Amino acid sequence: MLHVAIVVHRHDRFDRLDYWLRAISECWLESGIRVSVVKKPKARVDADLAILHVDLTVIPQEYLACVRRFVVTVNGEVSDISKRAISTNLLDRGDRYEGPVIVKTNRNCAGYPEERIARNGWKSRKRRHIVRSALDHFKEGYIRARRRRRYGSDSAFLDYTVFDSMTEVPDAVWSDNDLVVERFLPERINGRYCIRTWLFFGDQDRHAIFFSHDPVIKSHNIVDFERLSEVPEELRQIRRNLKFDFGKFDYTMVDGRPVLFDANRTPTIGDFPKERYLPLAKSLATGIGAFVRDPLELKPQPPAPPEPAGNDRMEEA
Repeated sequence: MLHVAIVVHRHDRFDRLDYWLRAISECWLESGIRVSVVKKPKARVDADLAILHVDLTVIPQEYLACVRRFVVTVNGEVSDISKRAISTNLLDRGDRYEGPVIVKTNRNCAGYPEERIARNGWKSRKRRHIVRSALDHFKEGYIRARRRRRYGSDSAFLDYTVFDSMTEVPDAVWSDNDLVVERFLPERINGRYCIRTWLFFGDQDRHAIFFSHDPVIKSHNIVDFERLSEVPEELRQIRRNLKFDFGKFDYTMVDGRPVLFDANRTPTIGDFPKERYLPLAKSLATGIGAFVRDPLELKPQPPAPPEPAGNDRMEEA
């Protein structure tokens, strides 16, 4: 029986969040694949494949060391997905650039995953990790307090603010290590803004374009979408350069070339019903064949005996 180990942060709640990998792993379980969720970096787990799924912008060394003990890993080399590590369109204060710019957080997803994990760690009050949890918790509080003091709100710039030029960017932003200033390079089709997303696991993927009337596109302001076929070869090369095996890329096409502005190794499903995301999860689940010696055919298994209510079929280590 194939055994997959999913390595997560000790304070994350993989079983409660709408991660794509959780949906994919449920498809594996139904196919008879054994799945273990590993929360302890020093745990010894005999698995055929390890997937790094620590939902932080920069992965702590202990988790990188954990996945490197396995022979085969997914995303084992993707240690930093900050804007400064991913984007090729960042600006410094002294740069000469005439177009519109956008201010973003350097951390992925506005730093919310770091804040959530720090909060969970502090609430757990586990003696073994109490000092580290306290430091992380108070660090996140300091970041919010500093943002409130500098910009008047602890949520300032978390919505990705667009300015017509660099001269409009507040002075404090340029010296703030938590923020970055990036060229704003939108794509428009028939008067609407659009964003392209490429979700992939191994050799399986979903490619789509989403439309909005707003320049900063979020799930709540999407008005339409279309499936896309071919992924630009230049974007595939960027994936190889970044060493992504699983994740989601958000990009636009500008002057015939892809502009990557977000790379996420722990993508979430969003607010979609199961009947909509399950077929895609099943398709992505077959991508595991790219990481094992013999391609795996995921076939329905005989139904398992009913389990007591509330039990999670995934093992935890």
